[in-house]
Amino acid sequence: GERRDSEIKLAQRVLSRCLDAFSQNVYNNKIMVGLRRFLRRKTEFRYNHHIREVHVMKIIMLGAPGAGKGTQAKKIAAKYGIPHISTGDIFRANIKEGTELGRKAKEYMDQGLLVPDELTCDLVVDRISQQDASNGYVLDGFPRTIPQAEALTKALEDRGEKIDYAIDVTVPDENIVSSRSGRRACLKCGATYHLVYNPPKKEGVCDNCGAELVLRDDDKPETVQKRLNVYHAQTQPLIDYYTKAGVLFSVDGTQDIDKVFADIVAKLG
Repeated sequence: GERRDSEIKLAQRVLSRCLDAFSQNVYNNKIMVGLRRFLRRKTEFRYNHHIREVHVMKIIMLGAPGAGKGTQAKKIAAKYGIPHISTGDIFRANIKEGTELGRKAKEYMDQGLLVPDELTCDLVVDRISQQDASNGYVLDGFPRTIPQAEALTKALEDRGEKIDYAIDVTVPDENIVSSRSGRRACLKCGATYHLVYNPPKKEGVCDNCGAELVLRDDDKPETVQKRLNVYHAQTQPLIDYYTKAGVLFSVDGTQDIDKVFADIVAKLG
């Protein structure tokens, strides 16, 4: 249960700190590095006369905008007790905390420029190095391009690690365009609706404040299709990249959310 999981994580932290302290007085540092890598990947703990095996899961989520990969990433994170990490959250956290990497990223963002791949990768690696990611993580929104994927692979190799799974949530473009174009938003109070899945009580009128509902520009069919075209151009090479690495599997994102998640869990174990 949750108590057992928390005790396992506590034991890992204690062991890790013991190794850090012990390494200061050990001449053969390679032994310590090896022990740390073993601790990260797979650690066994005896609890109530049972052996509990903890598998590290480093996961990348792939899927077109609107395919539901963010929803699945959160469900995976909750089930396996690992953090859901998005590049947007990383940027905001580092900028808010005023870190050196955050200041560098802000300089580009303030100029309306894309943050360079190398800096983005540094931010991601810094995040996945934190204690809560010791048993793995779910990366959502990174990598987006082959250069980013290669930079991540190299950074992980330098740490003696690698990505375990790349999950592609597949949904046909026409499904996404149709779903997005059914969205309606209230610009006054921020409420959102969908003509099919969550319609307002009165057509075109917000249930909360009575203001007019609108179709946002970024939900218009032509805008959605343009974003999908960009995604496919960038991401198809990524799918090939992780297929060659032997870590990619796909799930049918047109199914019910819970069925999609069940298919993912069946693959992850």
